[in-house]
Amino acid sequence: MAEKISIDAEGLHYTPLNQQIRAAVAAGAKEIVLDNVNGQRFIGNGLRGKDVRITINGVPGGDLGMFMSGPTCIVHANAEHAPGNTMDAGTIYIHGNAGDAVAHSMRGGEVYVKGNIGYRGGIHMKEYQDKKPVLVVGGRTRAFLGEYMAGGLLIVLGRGYTCPVDERGIGTGIHGGEIFIRGEVPEKHLGIGATKKPFTEKERELIRPYIKKYCIEFGIDDPSLFEDEYVRIGPASARPFAGKYTWE
Repeated sequence: MAEKISIDAEGLHYTPLNQQIRAAVAAGAKEIVLDNVNGQRFIGNGLRGKDVRITINGVPGGDLGMFMSGPTCIVHANAEHAPGNTMDAGTIYIHGNAGDAVAHSMRGGEVYVKGNIGYRGGIHMKEYQDKKPVLVVGGRTRAFLGEYMAGGLLIVLGRGYTCPVDERGIGTGIHGGEIFIRGEVPEKHLGIGATKKPFTEKERELIRPYIKKYCIEFGIDDPSLFEDEYVRIGPASARPFAGKYTWE
């Protein structure tokens, strides 16, 4: 099989579409272009191979890249709910907006969304040893950002918004990892267990490479993304709900 192939997904159920993608990767394809994608779910589900690149022309359905370990997915449109769900490694670029639960339980790799995302972005992200998942959102997010977060980095650039997370529950139950938000974050929007921490040059250098990757992929030239102050949010303790149970 050629290293680059195209698949027309028009009218194709997600099961045979994903079967074709898996067969192409197994046969040695390194670049797969999917045209006319319209809501098919589970694209890239469980795929391995860091040298595999999937270009998606259209709107993929839920759980894009779920359990994926290595490939790069580039979406030239919006994406539905939970892209990056439990992803182990690899990269997802979304040239638009995304739905709820982006990066749900993500345990490695990186997800970049050019625009906005919905509710519960980064819920239960986690890390182990050298695996540190990263979610970068270019615009705003809805409520309960970083809920129950156990590790990784969540970066909200807030392009076009003074207060890019203007809803409640930020970091509710967070017990690992960190959230960085460019713009205003009222105290009333912090969830149980979340607290603001100092943002120093050390943290600026930590998030810089991911902001740079965002700018390169989406063709954005905005020095303020690197120069502005960010609100740094992390866990107040490793047990945010200690004392909430009858036996304690």
